Formats: sequence, structure tokens, C-alpha cells
Amino acid sequence: MIFTAARICRVLACAAALAQGFALAVPIRQDDEAPVARRDGTGFAKGIWLRIMPLGASITYGLTSSDGNGYRKFLRDMIVNYGNDVNMVGSRRNGTMEDNDVEGWPGYVIDQVHTKATTAASKYKPNLVLINVGTNDCSGNIDLANAGKRMSALLDDLYKGSPRATVILSTLLVRSDASKQECVLDVNSQFKTVAAAQRANGRRIVVADMQPPAGPTTAELVDGTHPTEAGYAKMAAIWFNGIKDADSQGFLLTKEAIPGNPDGVPDRGTYG
Repeated sequence: MIFTAARICRVLACAAALAQGFALAVPIRQDDEAPVARRDGTGFAKGIWLRIMPLGASITYGLTSSDGNGYRKFLRDMIVNYGNDVNMVGSRRNGTMEDNDVEGWPGYVIDQVHTKATTAASKYKPNLVLINVGTNDCSGNIDLANAGKRMSALLDDLYKGSPRATVILSTLLVRSDASKQECVLDVNSQFKTVAAAQRANGRRIVVADMQPPAGPTTAELVDGTHPTEAGYAKMAAIWFNGIKDADSQGFLLTKEAIPGNPDGVPDRGTYG
């Protein structure tokens, strides 16, 4: 099943605009044996739990979306409807959705997100990581010649922290500024080379191409950089199909237990 932004918009209504904010994640009780309603399919990897870490900067955080959820609620609802239980994990919370944990850091470049990822991967042990980072590197002209090497180093430490993780590596979104778009295309090429090298070394990684026409167009950017609601819906569809690609290659693995945490990373329940 291929999901498009149009389909998402038909089944998901946009939330009313609310003030954005973040807080530390609050544990919820785990109950992996509870039944799950299956609707559109049997789920990725026969319906395993997906402990998903959205990792990146402001686009991951959901900046400019009316509800602060960005692409995350669109995507989470799609995956649950497909047949998997989902827990979003990360050290921050943003958006109106209940499961709003995220590892998104507005303004951060690859190296700064790398530092956060090293800690978060070891703590939360995600079995699926969605990475979108590098936009701020282009904006600030930060060591662009080595963007690929810096992403490779991030991935190396992420896999060390969570060995069972599968990574969906996003290309950067289109930019309305022509000079920045040239940078975006160069960084995207580097990222694709990195992903291919990681795959050759046995890593579970696929690329999600966020460039138009499937990804947000310049008309679907609020400020030349961040997506509108329609743009975020497009991103969700691309993430979903990237997960489907990973699943078709047998990449998705069951989540890892976390020593020292009797409840594991919580994957079901109600926030307390």
C-alpha cells in the first residue's frame, strides 16, 4: 500500500492551532500483550512493536506546524492503522499528540544532533530511527564538504547505542533560496553515498527522498525552510514508504530490552 499526502489529508483532520512547548518525557506503563486493532494491514514485520525515535532539528521538532506535531502524528496514525503499535521516544516533548516524545533540536547542526543521538540511542534503544538533519548546516555554511563524513560518524554511534535499530535517513527538503537549494542537493548526494556505504557494511538503512514532487514543494514551505501542514503530510507519506522499503528487505527487528529499567521504555499506556 503506497500512502500519499492526499490520502493522509482525507483520513486525518488538522488539529486546531495550539501553543507549542516541550517537557521531559513522562513514563507510561508497558503492556506488550494487549490486543491491537488491525485495520489496513497486518503491520510491518508481522506487527512488531515499533519504538521510533524522530531525530533531527526544527523540522523533526515540528516547527511551524499549527499543532507542533509536524509529520509525527500523521505518520504515527498511519503506522498504527497499518497494524503496528508505536511508541515515539526521545528526551523532549512537543505537540498536541499524546505520544509526542521527540529528539528534535531547533537550530542544531549535524554534530550537535550527533551528540544528542549518542545519549538518546543508548537510553531509549529505538528499533527505528527517522533522521532529518543538515538544513542548518546549509543555512550556516557549516563544514559542508564533510557533511557526509559527519553523518557517517553520527550513524556509527547511533548503531553502537542501539544495535537493533533500522535507520530511515531523510534527504534535506527543497529550499526556496536558490543558493541554499544548491547546497541541499550536494548534501543529499553525500547522504546517499553514506547510506550506500553503511548498507555495504551490513547496516540496516534506507534513504527517504524528501525532494519534490513527492516531498514538499517551495509552495508548501511556510518560511522558505519549514513545511506547511500539507508539507508535513507529504513527509509522513515518504517516511511510511521508507519504512515499507526497510520492511521488504527484512531490516526491522524487535525492540531491545533495556537493562536497569524494569518497565523498559514504555510502549503502551496513559501518561501520568
